[in-house]
Amino acid sequence: MSVASHERLAASVLMFGFEGTRPDMHARELIGRGAAGVILMRRNVGTPGETFELTAQLKATAGRPFLISVDQEGGRVARLRDGFTPLPPLRRIGQAADADAARRMGSILGEECRAVGIDLDFAPVVDVDSNPANPVIGDRSFGSDPALCARLGAAMIAGLQEASVAACAKHFPGHGDTNQDSHTDLPSISHGLQRLRSVELVPFRAAVEAGVATLMTAHIVLEALDDHLPATLSPTALAGLRSEIGFEGVMVSDDLEMAAISDRFAMGDAAARAIAAGCDLLLVCHRADRQEEAIAGLAKWAAASSAGRERLEEASRRVGQLATRFGAGTLPGRFRPEALRKPEALAFAERFAAAGGSDPTEKPVV
Repeated sequence: MSVASHERLAASVLMFGFEGTRPDMHARELIGRGAAGVILMRRNVGTPGETFELTAQLKATAGRPFLISVDQEGGRVARLRDGFTPLPPLRRIGQAADADAARRMGSILGEECRAVGIDLDFAPVVDVDSNPANPVIGDRSFGSDPALCARLGAAMIAGLQEASVAACAKHFPGHGDTNQDSHTDLPSISHGLQRLRSVELVPFRAAVEAGVATLMTAHIVLEALDDHLPATLSPTALAGLRSEIGFEGVMVSDDLEMAAISDRFAMGDAAARAIAAGCDLLLVCHRADRQEEAIAGLAKWAAASSAGRERLEEASRRVGQLATRFGAGTLPGRFRPEALRKPEALAFAERFAAAGGSDPTEKPVV
């Protein structure tokens, strides 16, 4: 394979972010070079109509199945706000222990994402909220009971994917029992495998059984499996546990620019390690130079190793199948404002707002 072919293969597993409400020159170049998709942040979106114009432009630029994603969980993690239903944090659904409500919330999220051309929602959080000192999970989780998180997570996944939006169970294999935030540090979990299997992995097994399209990794060290590398970069932790729960969909890295990774690894090295460990789709959400470093690192790794190239080709095939399933039917699609802020969706949101709303002590997540 030529250098250009390796670079295109590398780009095919990259999901990137950019500044502004229109794709800049670098974003358009990445799309032309075969990038898998885009993640939208608050900086990219405005009204629903403006958001749809952006997704339509991105898809038209690609001219192929192309994935547009967002973090739209409900509560304090909601990139889409103006003109969208203000949904509760998952903790409120967990307090009701209502699987029908979880499924309905997934349906609302899916319908509203699909209305503006978004194909993949990085939700639900299925981490078990077992550590009150956790600075990043908190009310994003359904609760502290693994069985509850499993039951409600599976229901929410069903609601999202019935609306033709890919769901994502996160943060695999479990970020709930940490006291550090992987946005700013590298958390570590010291539990043995028996505890991981009886608590952290329970909701992820249920998500796989529910047919979840994607899982997102956690940038945490699982000391029982690898006392050095974060799970995102560890074949022992990531590929081993992925195989154990029987997941055959797309494994998405959390943002490789988070400090847990970027403070410790060069971006090209991190990208290659993540794919080697079992990731299929890499998030690099902010800086163009780091996106280029990720592509270069992957291309160099694939060119140097037949095993590396085969693993990268496998990841690219999985991502392509996901894009064909969820990202092909809206090229460029149709804006559907009638799907937004439906009376029944607003009534659902009001029901849970009356039950308490978001916890004001919880910090926003960027």
